[in-house]
Amino acid sequence: MNLKCNLAYLLITLLTITACHRNPLKIDVSDINLKVEIGRLDQDLFTVTPNNANRSIPLLQEKYGPFFSLYNKEVLAIGDSHDSLYSGYLLTFITDSTITATRAKTDSVFKDFQPYARQIELAFKHYVHYFPGMQMPRVYTYLSGFNQSIVTFPNALGISLDNYLGYNCRFYSRLGIPTYKRHNMEPHKLVYDALYGFVSQQFEYKGKTENLISGMIHQGKLLYFLDALIPDGPDTLKIGYSHTQLVWCKEHEKEMWSYLVERKMLFSGDRMELVRFINPAPFTTPFGQKSPGRTGVWLGWQIVKSYIKNNPKTTLQGLMNENDYHKILNESGYSPD
Repeated sequence: MNLKCNLAYLLITLLTITACHRNPLKIDVSDINLKVEIGRLDQDLFTVTPNNANRSIPLLQEKYGPFFSLYNKEVLAIGDSHDSLYSGYLLTFITDSTITATRAKTDSVFKDFQPYARQIELAFKHYVHYFPGMQMPRVYTYLSGFNQSIVTFPNALGISLDNYLGYNCRFYSRLGIPTYKRHNMEPHKLVYDALYGFVSQQFEYKGKTENLISGMIHQGKLLYFLDALIPDGPDTLKIGYSHTQLVWCKEHEKEMWSYLVERKMLFSGDRMELVRFINPAPFTTPFGQKSPGRTGVWLGWQIVKSYIKNNPKTTLQGLMNENDYHKILNESGYSPD
């Protein structure tokens, strides 16, 4: 009898521990019927030749709609596709030796795009779960000539594949792209950047004041949203840190927070403070060269997690629609040990 009681007690204890450590964002979305369409402009664009341009360009206009105009004007900066000189500009781009070599490299790296497509589709199933009835964007892949990695447009999300060819890609070193940026130009970062760009466009900053803590928490909300969209994804890919950098932040969390509090920097509206702690950089200057950049963003992420933990009835919709960042800070109970 005692053995049975002990076994029962052990089972209850194990179940309790498992429940405590279970990620509440890991949900079953298998019953959500959703198909994300991906337009391969990176492939279709190169069907244009001097001999068929008059026929091919109108077909691209029809197939890609408003996104084709956005791509030409904002990404390639070669003007409107209806302009008389447009076909010449386009042909100059797609026949450029660097671009043709880039296309070959891109086709090699992304020979099979289905794994990325499945990741994107699964993430948007999570999005539909939390925001039912929302219209899903059409996803497009393209070559930008190493320009904008992610572009967003109403109901459209564009991904520049040539910005995810791997740290050692020879084009990046030739262009003088800094090492810290190249570390995040790996294929496995593509989906995370795309979703972060989508979320950033859906939930723009709407705080009443613009200070450091508000910027930190806003960015933290966006990263928490990635937690919800990709609950099994590693934190390193969500924020763009190496494992060593992530460990550094965890080990120095208290010191970083104390630094900001003691110097009364949290409510500073100094633009340079926001840049120093939020924008991408090789490291955060006040914290030394062993620190990663964007440490303010990482701290904001921890504040948001603490807020959710201490306010368990808060839904993802409620969090994203809460634009009183000082309220989130006050109700988070955040106090790193």
